[in-house]
Amino acid sequence: MSISLTRILPILMVSLLALSWMEPADGSIASSGDAKERRLLYAAVPGIRNYLEYGGHGLLIFDIDQGHKFVKRIVTAGLNKDGAPLNVKGICASAATRRIYISTTETMTCLDLQTEKILWERPYEGGCDRMAISPDGKVIYLPSLEKDHWHVVDALTGNVIKKIVTNSGSHNTVYGPDGKHVYLAGLRSPLLSVAGAKGHAISMTVGPFSASIRPFTVNGRQTLCFVNVNDLLGFEVGDLQTGLILDRVAADGYDKETAATYECPSHGIAFTPDERELWVADGVRNRLAVFDARGYPPAALASVELSAQPRSMAFSIDGRFAYSSTGEVIDAAARKIVGGLEDTASARVTSEHLVEIDFLDGRPIRSGS
Repeated sequence: MSISLTRILPILMVSLLALSWMEPADGSIASSGDAKERRLLYAAVPGIRNYLEYGGHGLLIFDIDQGHKFVKRIVTAGLNKDGAPLNVKGICASAATRRIYISTTETMTCLDLQTEKILWERPYEGGCDRMAISPDGKVIYLPSLEKDHWHVVDALTGNVIKKIVTNSGSHNTVYGPDGKHVYLAGLRSPLLSVAGAKGHAISMTVGPFSASIRPFTVNGRQTLCFVNVNDLLGFEVGDLQTGLILDRVAADGYDKETAATYECPSHGIAFTPDERELWVADGVRNRLAVFDARGYPPAALASVELSAQPRSMAFSIDGRFAYSSTGEVIDAAARKIVGGLEDTASARVTSEHLVEIDFLDGRPIRSGS
């Protein structure tokens, strides 16, 4: 894959975080009897639309250090009035408050990380989409389901603190790593809204990008955003200080007519935790494209062929593994598939909603966002 860029700009690339857990004799996540760390990967399912055949319903746990072996399934809420599972839309967690959250099209559920008990489940006006939690675990920005607003939610109680109206088709959310800004993207707008986390109000917008914004991320310094947009196999770059669009990075070497049948050919973008590589979903060729992000412009390095169309990816906290929404586990350095997420029936588990939380002797000590 080659790339074309409109101009050259030095950048620092972002880390994409993930999460992990622990399990005792009584079946809950508690003390294991020693002080050894354990890293567990959580997958909320149904993690792609309502496809129950790829993991069923609940919160599945996999042991990262044991070849991503299936550990257990936690029964969760998120059912409709007829008792059928609702589509999962988002997941986030906080080691500081020992809680994990799952959003569906109608509700958000909060569970205790150690007891695995549901603390509360609440419906929200306009439904729910892909939320993000503050670094201290106290506040969640929860988008309505492709409607006009975000709810600012007290993460401990589930109470709404404030409503932010953007009229953008609210969908994707990123909480800045310093906790000062939150980035809000909607399916019906080419503008990225930036909210100040102190007053919970929009402080600026970035764009317009060339089309509606889909998955996106920001760099660690929060000076740049990297955005998938409709009709582009690749990504665009926006300046979070001036609000201007800086670059368009488009892939080459694919069938343009085939790509034109996809509303969003690249639905997924992430940086390795060491910020050296940028990985971008290639939905046209069912693969993940890898770019060298140590210089600018990013240079195409390799690609990882997948079994199906990727819709997101994430990395383990240490950067050793990459996880595709297709269920494949990838050795990030070798760029090779080394396994897959499977449940007790050996069925492939697919999910866009994966999170790692690290535990020490049953206590959560680290989480990503």
